[in-house]
Amino acid sequence: MSKRIAVVVRDRQAEALRMAVGLILLDDLIHVYVLDRKVDETEQNSLNIETMQDLDMELYTNIRDNKDMQYLDNRQIAENLLGYDHVLMY
Repeated sequence: MSKRIAVVVRDRQAEALRMAVGLILLDDLIHVYVLDRKVDETEQNSLNIETMQDLDMELYTNIRDNKDMQYLDNRQIAENLLGYDHVLMY
């Protein structure tokens, strides 16, 4: 039985995004939430986000400036997080 896992990205963006891509190998449903700041525009972050999109992973953010991610306000994010089996904070 597959699990629903949310990866919440805050301070350690590169590490969290890399880890989220790796979790997809478990055949679980992985959603990524980037909170409270714009994603650093590094080659590593761009590659990880592109890989997530290629794998049809869902990316959410509460910052409108984050490209290629669905915007949700904090209330919507909080409600969504209640539906996961595991929430991994970075």
